[in-house]
Amino acid sequence: MAFRFNFFIDENENNEADARDGMDLQLRSPKRTQESVEKSKQTSSPVAGSSSPGPGTEKHGAEMPSEKKLCFKAAKEHDIPEDLAKVLENKVVERRWDLYYINMSVVEMTCLDDANGEGIVSKSVSSRSDLIPGVYEGGLKIWECTFDLIDYFSEAEIQFTNKTVLDLGCGAGLLGIVALKGKAGKVHFQDYNSTVIDEITLPNAVANCIGDSSGTGSGGGGKTHKPPSKRPKKAECSPDALTKCRFFSGEWSEVSRLLFSSNKPFSKYDIILTSETIYNPDYYTALHDTLAQLLDKNGRVYLASKAHYFGVGGGIYLFEKFVEERNIFRTSIVKTIDKGLQRCIMEMAFKDSS
Repeated sequence: MAFRFNFFIDENENNEADARDGMDLQLRSPKRTQESVEKSKQTSSPVAGSSSPGPGTEKHGAEMPSEKKLCFKAAKEHDIPEDLAKVLENKVVERRWDLYYINMSVVEMTCLDDANGEGIVSKSVSSRSDLIPGVYEGGLKIWECTFDLIDYFSEAEIQFTNKTVLDLGCGAGLLGIVALKGKAGKVHFQDYNSTVIDEITLPNAVANCIGDSSGTGSGGGGKTHKPPSKRPKKAECSPDALTKCRFFSGEWSEVSRLLFSSNKPFSKYDIILTSETIYNPDYYTALHDTLAQLLDKNGRVYLASKAHYFGVGGGIYLFEKFVEERNIFRTSIVKTIDKGLQRCIMEMAFKDSS
């Protein structure tokens, strides 16, 4: 059984921008990103008036999404294996900002010929796209707004202690893992693709729960990127923390149905975290309804997004307008990042909540 652990740690707290850019370049090559946009233009229904507006103008210039009937991918709960070491077998685990995570490029290579699974890696490669609507929804990449939201947790001093948390559209699951390290009472992870849960999300959770006690030292090699100035608060996370976790794959409404029909006890979430899930306006109804069904009456949603997703049509201001028109939630843009493509953090709560 082979284990490979690469730790790239630099205690220099400066040059946050360099770290963020370096991370994004490692996990999303510019070529693949551009190809994704071009493919999205072909596979997603464009929003009328989707010429490239300036930052902040999408709210007024784009039409609301049509409510199309989407493909419903059946929901599945993924059990946590008893042998945690086996979960990390043949994985390359890296560490930055007090978080362990699986090297996704290695996962892509090992899953390329996964004939018995979903085949999302081979489909992504053959279609030259990081997004294939209804087939693969981008969970094999870590998108930059994830780190914006992690930064915001520290800046706003978001408290997870004893909270019930959902990482919706989790991909790597880093948001939920930060909540777990922050002493959340329960953390659930959901991604559209079962391959993402099995090969990335669950291994990441395991790595963060056993990493500090694994006895592995820091290894050399590789390019080191400097961490951002504000890191998540470090907290102990033991293998026992995994008992607080549940993992789900499938379409949002199907996962909701599974949660409510399961024999396992279920309580609505105090906090729902989601990043870069509003790129496609066709998904807004499903997302909005899922949030309304699963959020506790006094709960909060923290959503990170780009202002506009060129070629796909979605964005924070279009979604904000969509939510406002349904009159269920109140929304607030609590942070705006203007470097590069404008990105935002939105907080949502029920209108009648305290």
